[in-house]
Amino acid sequence: MQLIQMPKDEPKHRNGRRNTQIMTQEEAKSGKRSHWEELEITGTIRNLSPAIWRLSHLTALFLNDNQLSRISPDISRLQNLLCLDLSSNKLRSLPAELGDLVKLRELMLNHNHLRVLPYELGKLFQLQLLGLKGNPLTSEITGLYQTGTNNLLTYLLDNLAVTTMKPPEREWVRTGDPERTQSMASFYVMSYNVLCDKYATRQLYGYCPPWALNWEYRRKIIIRDIQYYSADIVALQEVETCEYHAFFEPEMKAQGYEGIFNPKSRAKHMNEDERQHVDGCAIFWKVAKFTLVTEHLVEFNQVAMLNNEGSKDMLNRVMTKDNIGIAALLETNEGLYNNGGYAGECPKQLVLAANAHMHWDPEFSDVKLIQTVMLCHELKRMCDEANQSFRPGGRTSAGPSECHKMALVLCGDFNSLPDSGVVEYLQTGKVSATHQDFKEIKYSKCLSTFGHGMRTNGTLQVDPKSVTHPFKFNSCYNESNYSLLRNTNYTYDFKGIIDYIFYARTQLKCLGVLGGIEEAWFKLNSIMGCPHPHVPSDHIPLVTEFQLLPEGYQPSPNSSNPITPHNTGPFAPGHPHNVPFSQPNSFGSLAPNGLHQPLHGRFAPGAGNRPGSANSLNNSPINTPNGGQNPTGSHMLGLGGMLGGMNGRR
Repeated sequence: MQLIQMPKDEPKHRNGRRNTQIMTQEEAKSGKRSHWEELEITGTIRNLSPAIWRLSHLTALFLNDNQLSRISPDISRLQNLLCLDLSSNKLRSLPAELGDLVKLRELMLNHNHLRVLPYELGKLFQLQLLGLKGNPLTSEITGLYQTGTNNLLTYLLDNLAVTTMKPPEREWVRTGDPERTQSMASFYVMSYNVLCDKYATRQLYGYCPPWALNWEYRRKIIIRDIQYYSADIVALQEVETCEYHAFFEPEMKAQGYEGIFNPKSRAKHMNEDERQHVDGCAIFWKVAKFTLVTEHLVEFNQVAMLNNEGSKDMLNRVMTKDNIGIAALLETNEGLYNNGGYAGECPKQLVLAANAHMHWDPEFSDVKLIQTVMLCHELKRMCDEANQSFRPGGRTSAGPSECHKMALVLCGDFNSLPDSGVVEYLQTGKVSATHQDFKEIKYSKCLSTFGHGMRTNGTLQVDPKSVTHPFKFNSCYNESNYSLLRNTNYTYDFKGIIDYIFYARTQLKCLGVLGGIEEAWFKLNSIMGCPHPHVPSDHIPLVTEFQLLPEGYQPSPNSSNPITPHNTGPFAPGHPHNVPFSQPNSFGSLAPNGLHQPLHGRFAPGAGNRPGSANSLNNSPINTPNGGQNPTGSHMLGLGGMLGGMNGRR
């Protein structure tokens, strides 16, 4: 028997059936290779060979018009299936594993003996055609089916019991040893895209149960995670205006934070009701650690308009995007030093915390890069102003060329991968004016207004072929530790690193970073993307610890930033044994490993298991909004009175 070959130049289906061509003996003898991705087995077949489930290349499988009474759970191995026809058989039930075939577009189950459907079918969020005619299904299922496939799938997914345990604790990885030649401050920074409610739609995240997409549910986990890590500076993206004022601001204030917020630029042209639903960026800081000196807003469309230099692309591509950046110039308070050994008043230092959210569309890589260039241009202006007006101790201005000495932390969702022009520009200080991310669009005249030059041996060097910035940025997550954080954005369609925390390496030292969610957890639980009942956003929060270096401080010769992935776990913020290096224990002494071991406060033993903390839910099943549990453990949607008590029904 020769394999069936599908001609590539003809449609695969005609009138619902496959168009096939049998290879002739002459073609087989001549060595012609067959290409087949579809398989049809019809007749009076009662049993199927297990070998079928090893044909993982199949995109269509036709098993209709047989005598099959069961389908093996091993069907889940056929991960490339787009079409599955099981019509006109004798099936009384379906394996739950059928829900793992998430690429399915067509599922035909007509004329069987099905009385129940597995809730797992709700995971088939890309299903466009579902055939259920001729089955003795309940009136509830039939009624939902008649209103549309999507409505039925939504109902199934909404009632699917969540048995997945919370992801394991994210590891804390030491990236460097603190400078100990004199007492210095340390602080934690978090960056987190929280996924605005209006973007969390069934169309984009059809694999997530509707109740877990609900903002009321997600925001409780988001604020719990923020409070659990308890960073000293928190930068949030995609914060809805009304949610900032009604939820985030009061919640954070109760935890000892103050904050600033600005919505995207389009809010200016809306009425009050519409404005409330525009998302933007927020920065919070602990009032015990920092005091706000001044705040700044960067509207990229306004900067583009002022610097377009007659470029139509600058006006039509860049100015039409309403992304923003914000910044808070902070001054350190005594609480930041944690009784670090100062006999008198603790020194005052400035920290500039910036937060940005760049344009999302991959087709507009030029816009993302120009927005980043404009952001650095504005950050330089902020640093120059701070040096001239807000230097602690009343010192005179150090001059515009000293902006690279500012302790600057830049957080954000840059919507750019590590190999992009955006990251190259930030980390190296320059990017070629002909970089591929500019898409061969002539922006050189506009870019010339943003070029600041790079400092080499104290001399400012200007490269006319590049656009530059004067800062000396490092990324907390860089080439040496990307393996610790493979993804900051994890959805069905995209998985990658697009969120970053950059810092001025001349004034700050990165001491540690929070690793990612273990990839094994996603694979073991067949999680195709986030949001998820345990992961409230499609992004994960980034957390890092910095040491604030005094102005003019020269690091010790052995103070490089080695990655020590084995030095994990116990140093994660919120972990019972974690603490910033400068915090003393109740005896005022250092532990043998050089870290202080407090016996009280948020790092006290057992603090990680306090009510409402992330640890307290590690091994708890998710309770869906109605608070119901499914005592039978059944994942089936079936007959009669079972429907009212199903887990998660709203």
